[in-house]
Amino acid sequence: MADLSGPNGAQLQVVIGPNPPDRLDKALAREVPEEAALSRSRLAKMIAAGDVLRGGLPVAAKDRVAEGDVLVLQLSAPEDVDAQPEDIPLTILYEDDDLIVIDKPVGMVVHPAPGSPSGTLVNALLFHCAGSLSGIGGAKRPGIVHRIDKDTSGLLVAAKSDRAHHGLAAQFEAHSVTRRYVALIHGVPDKADPRLRGISGVSFEPGGILKIATQLDRHRNDRQRQAVVSHGGRHAVTRMRVLEDFGTAALVECWLETGRTHQIRVHMAHVGHGLLGDQTYGGKRKVAAKALGAAASEAAAAFPRQALHAATLGFVHPATEEELAFESPLPPDMQDLLDLLRAGAARNEDFKTET
Repeated sequence: MADLSGPNGAQLQVVIGPNPPDRLDKALAREVPEEAALSRSRLAKMIAAGDVLRGGLPVAAKDRVAEGDVLVLQLSAPEDVDAQPEDIPLTILYEDDDLIVIDKPVGMVVHPAPGSPSGTLVNALLFHCAGSLSGIGGAKRPGIVHRIDKDTSGLLVAAKSDRAHHGLAAQFEAHSVTRRYVALIHGVPDKADPRLRGISGVSFEPGGILKIATQLDRHRNDRQRQAVVSHGGRHAVTRMRVLEDFGTAALVECWLETGRTHQIRVHMAHVGHGLLGDQTYGGKRKVAAKALGAAASEAAAAFPRQALHAATLGFVHPATEEELAFESPLPPDMQDLLDLLRAGAARNEDFKTET
């Protein structure tokens, strides 16, 4: 993806990769990075309006494409923002004229959507930044260059200027942004486990790092979910290492090479180690009371969200070129659950020692 300047405003250049889908609209939806904040419906409207060009000529949704084709997207001025400013408290770790870094709480949606028209991070930013957000994200996503799920807590950066938006989007596309997450999962991944080595897309790297590389696409029976697919979809790479082993559960660190919707949650479920509390992908596994005690088992079963926290975020400031890095401690609910798991594991170890 490359940003260009055109006679009618900003442009986005997209190069079609290998084995493209048979229709141009599907290929474009696959290739445009999520960080560009262009939904499939918006891309369809752009094609219909003649704002997607190949060789200087407008294209049609049903046109065929080939690897290496270059499409130029004419980015019109953003629509009027539907979202209204709302005085919602924010935990701000950094702010200047170009960008703002937020520690998002559990339960906050990033941008307005059906079912969540208000109370979002965008509503809060519109109030706090008072009109100084980048408009590149469109009517409902001003300043948004990446996102995390409603029930995932942690760090986000938003763009206040267009130059920051372009610069940050380029870093996300180049996979140069550092994003590390902490999660609590069922079971403990072990490179000695032959089951893991038999799962598609799984490999191990030095230092006990588990690498998961698959294609992700919408679930064919549930459009609200993502799924690992053998053909099509978008390439997704997650790496993970175990920080603490509780026997029937583990504290792990995950970091992203790509940033797909629900990526960590889907990948951990794919390898049989879904996140504690994840009602969508976590499955029906339970933390065994026999192993970690009733308190830990009950707390894990009752945990109301995916136990996932965006703990670190690092990038190069798009204006000053300064390297910035931020950390966020675990939110209280995850910390309380972790403390119970640790206590249960310690008691279990003491019992083993005594017997």
